Amino acid sequence: MTEGALGKVYGSGEHVVRQGDKGDCMYVVQAGKLEVMREEHDGQVRIGIMNAGDIFGEMSIFEREVRSATVRALGEARVLTIDKKTFLRRVQEDPALAFNLVKIMSRRIRMLTEEIAAMKPKTSPPASKGGEEERRAGRDRRHGRERRTGAERRAASGRAHA
Repeated sequence: MTEGALGKVYGSGEHVVRQGDKGDCMYVVQAGKLEVMREEHDGQVRIGIMNAGDIFGEMSIFEREVRSATVRALGEARVLTIDKKTFLRRVQEDPALAFNLVKIMSRRIRMLTEEIAAMKPKTSPPASKGGEEERRAGRDRRHGRERRTGAERRAASGRAHA
């Protein structure tokens, strides 16, 4: 890793962050490509590729948890590190930064939700409206008999308490 005018330059295969390490800053990819990998019980799984302009590690700005993935350079890459104090100061100067970060995180949540939905087995079609029709007809679908009116229920309740 070498120091640059802005950020740090990482050589091909060099790790920027490692899964399981404590996080306290976020990163902006300034140039090059980065690979995001997650260690699972059956080996490493590639989660994605990041290019110039992408951010990562932003969760550690909000919560001091361990890194959820490993990020390493694919070829030479320049990456800017932003700590929490710097981020908060910049947000005070330009609140749109916070909005843009929330927008990015929202997009990621939507993408993950779609991926989870695609992985889940399809459910059976919606239930028939027979229960709704019984309800409208005044039938109690649990017991198959005519449903009591509110007055009948109150009267029965009054007898039970007497």
